[in-house]
Amino acid sequence: MMEWLGFSCLLLGVLLWPSSTQNVVPDTALNCCEGDILLLLDSSGSVSSYEFSRLLHFLSELLLPFSLGRGQVRAGLLQVGTEPHLEFGLDAHSTQPGLQGALQRTRQLQGDTNTEAALRLAQGLLARAGAGDELELPKVLVWLTDGVQPGMVDGPMAELRRAGVSLLAVSTGHGNYQVLQRVVTPPIESHLYFVDIDDISIITEDLREAIIELIRVDRLRVVQVSSHSAVLQWRPVLGSNTDFYSFFRYSSVLPGGGEGQPNGGASSGGQYHRRTLPRDASWVELRGLQPDTIYTASLTPNSQSNHDYLNTLSVTFTTLPEVLSPAVVTVADSGPDRVRVSWGPLQTEHVQRYQIEYGALPSGQVHTVRLHGDQNSTLLTGLEPDTQYLVTVSALYSTGKEKAMSVKACTQEVLPALADLQLTPVGCDAVQVRWWGHDEGLRAYWLNWERGETQSPSRPAFSSLYLPPGSLSTLLTHLAPSSRVCVSPVYRMARGEGLCCTARTQTGLILRAHIPGLGSIQNFGIDFHSTHELHLN
Repeated sequence: MMEWLGFSCLLLGVLLWPSSTQNVVPDTALNCCEGDILLLLDSSGSVSSYEFSRLLHFLSELLLPFSLGRGQVRAGLLQVGTEPHLEFGLDAHSTQPGLQGALQRTRQLQGDTNTEAALRLAQGLLARAGAGDELELPKVLVWLTDGVQPGMVDGPMAELRRAGVSLLAVSTGHGNYQVLQRVVTPPIESHLYFVDIDDISIITEDLREAIIELIRVDRLRVVQVSSHSAVLQWRPVLGSNTDFYSFFRYSSVLPGGGEGQPNGGASSGGQYHRRTLPRDASWVELRGLQPDTIYTASLTPNSQSNHDYLNTLSVTFTTLPEVLSPAVVTVADSGPDRVRVSWGPLQTEHVQRYQIEYGALPSGQVHTVRLHGDQNSTLLTGLEPDTQYLVTVSALYSTGKEKAMSVKACTQEVLPALADLQLTPVGCDAVQVRWWGHDEGLRAYWLNWERGETQSPSRPAFSSLYLPPGSLSTLLTHLAPSSRVCVSPVYRMARGEGLCCTARTQTGLILRAHIPGLGSIQNFGIDFHSTHELHLN
């Protein structure tokens, strides 16, 4: 870090003005980053000499653009074998020629894949690397493996993550995806790579960019943006022992110049805002922005001993186009006589009221419901079953503007339950099944029972049968002892509530089941006991 860091105070000015410039990402990573990169390289006997040489060449290209040394990027190489071997530490090389030469001189260890021991060593190396630093620098571990028998790596990897180390992985073989996706730091899509060794160069830029995102020091980022606001985030750049201004100042000027304008100049197309933020601030929310507009935000630290602006960070972003409600309308909780309609986004500051109009298609009567602007859901009741409705949600804005969106909603059909079920034993393993249902909308009857013939007594065999809606009885044979017989009515969209009885095949016994409210259970016969139950389908 720069020497002025230890005795400076901080004035963080967030400058915001509309701009037509774009945020240009530099072609190289030089001078962009500060942090430690530890490379964990599989050097065991499961990796061929050809694969090992390709991995070293890949690492050479991966690290080539970085500026090295303290205050920049430090890189170390730890090889995995029967015993881990530190090829070179994080402070070993401060120049690219030295690092590239060390990679060229690296020799393969062979032996077993003792990744767990190497991770334990990596924990100590990365812990010592940050000891005594005034600022906690980001640390990254990049694991390169062929995926063969990685061992018990979950525990050590979890400890590294808890210590703040970001974990990335590259597998060149048939690695266990479940293991690798558990150990890497999210997001997995940019921190976990599966690639053939001959094609490994195609991931160089993606992996490097993922590392840069983790160790970039001075990037001002937009982490959230909407039509009228944005949240900016940065990594603090001053130490804890610096003085700082602890007050906020917010001023705005109209286009044409005035107090707060940079250099007293004129505003180019919008208001200029300035805030003073404390030294330990790491984010700021900008409000009152215009939709679909390009803005440039600048963050400038200012030292007490040097009143010039230093290390200005800038980012350009575009606010989202304004979304007028309703932008989405959904239908849920549908029943035979009701549906729930919801819409969004909720814009209580702008919408005075909502109007919901609904009617049965194609030409049913239109009904209207009016709601306050702070509501985004309503339950429509009194509808006809199994009917399609057109629902239109309209928003009336305080400006007089209106917006509407329509959807189609369907109510469910009525599913009457089975009215009665009766079983009459016929012989030793058969019963006569009789039932009564409701004719309206009926498509079929569904029967299900347990058969007597089965190859495994522990695994009962079941049979099912569909019968036409006019059928009110059938004979079931070869039933298992105490077989459970169920009958359900079938309608266009689903089965209705059915009834079940347990069949007793003794002669003279009749079993009946009724839905509550339609009658009571009746048992016929003197010497036998029967069971009954209600079955919901």
